[in-house]
Amino acid sequence: MARSRVLSLWVPVVLWAGVIFTLSSIPNLGTGLGTWDYVLRKGAHMTEYALLAALLLRALEREVPAFLAALAYAASDELHQHFVRGRHGTPVDVAIDSVGIVAGLLVWARLRE
Repeated sequence: MARSRVLSLWVPVVLWAGVIFTLSSIPNLGTGLGTWDYVLRKGAHMTEYALLAALLLRALEREVPAFLAALAYAASDELHQHFVRGRHGTPVDVAIDSVGIVAGLLVWARLRE
């Protein structure tokens, strides 16, 4: 595969993973909106990982490896949050991320039809 093709496939993945990492490094992303805060943050989780999964599927061209890579990144992100003051990582968030991952894979596959 040509170097320019590799870069065009993987640079977006790495940049988006960096965005997720940066957001996870912020001690408090609360909006003070109560229940809406929770809903917005979990929706953001799903959206972040839907996009990551779509980018990984674009790069890897296979659903299972893209799913597993995105899921591994979700788990590592929750571990990362465990070390950020004011944040905590939970298996529930990995499950929420996995819903976003599946959605991203389905949307990307649908767009490619």
